[in-house]
Amino acid sequence: MKKCMFFLCLFFFFFHVQAVDFQGKSYIVMESTHQNVLEGYRINDVQSVASISKIMTAIVAIENGNLDEEYEIGEEVNEAWGSGIYIHIGDHMNLRDLLHGLLLRSGNDAANVIAKNIGGSIDQFVEMMNQKAQELQMTQTHFSNPTGLDEEDDGNQSSVYDMALLMSYCSQNPIFNDIVMKETYKREDGGGTWHNKNRLLEEYEYCVGGKTGYTKKAKRTLVTRAIKNDISLVIVTFNCGNDFEFHQKKYEECFEKYKNVLVLSKGIYQYHGHSFLIDQDLYYCGSESQNVSLKMDGDDLNVYVNNQMIYQAQKENSLQTILSYAWMILGDCING
Repeated sequence: MKKCMFFLCLFFFFFHVQAVDFQGKSYIVMESTHQNVLEGYRINDVQSVASISKIMTAIVAIENGNLDEEYEIGEEVNEAWGSGIYIHIGDHMNLRDLLHGLLLRSGNDAANVIAKNIGGSIDQFVEMMNQKAQELQMTQTHFSNPTGLDEEDDGNQSSVYDMALLMSYCSQNPIFNDIVMKETYKREDGGGTWHNKNRLLEEYEYCVGGKTGYTKKAKRTLVTRAIKNDISLVIVTFNCGNDFEFHQKKYEECFEKYKNVLVLSKGIYQYHGHSFLIDQDLYYCGSESQNVSLKMDGDDLNVYVNNQMIYQAQKENSLQTILSYAWMILGDCING
């Protein structure tokens, strides 16, 4: 009877999770904490990415601007067309409102106003975008503008892999997360309420943000993030006609298929005669057991999973290590 139950469980495990069919150019599923790729198709193909470019516009502005600072709208709005928040020369709007207009309504006019005021000029702001891309090792990415428009040139070029890296990075920023997870936003300037174009926020309870995009050249582009069972996943699709439906079904498939696996427990570890404190349990998202290895880098001990570094511990003398460990245990006891 036990053998029958065992094989029955295996049957449901293998046949319950069915792969979601993908009809599009390329896609990726990335676990955002460690940026490990769970699956994908043509993840390094480069093309115009349309308005998901505004994810980079937003994070550069958030990291370099003041949300309460008010800007006077200038001639830069006349250089934008397509989707907008319909601001006019001489209007005043703070950065907080502009960022919501950028990410919820995909305002090209908002993008240009942000770029001019944060960068000093639109060209200088674009340079800041490309510098940030280099910092994040988005090696397949080049930005030409803050909007994603590509009618006059090739627009902003990237891959689903690089855009997933960018979204994973942005998901660490609380201001960015607060904006993209809103279904609606009431403007502080009294100009009304905006509704988010990211339908997945309403249609899928685990979605916590994202950005839509479309041009005739790029076709549909979509970046979303969802969290379930303490697993944070990012999905990016290019030229996928049923992208919202695909994202939702793929999230459910992946949340059932992939789990956070404990790869190393916190504690004191001896390596090549030195003591190292791992101050937290280390988890890695996957569908099977992971290959864990330790390597020294100067005075640091690096923890690798499948050749990807997920943690770094600094070398201490034995007394320091013991005291740090005791303090960690005391904190655990106090916090329950």
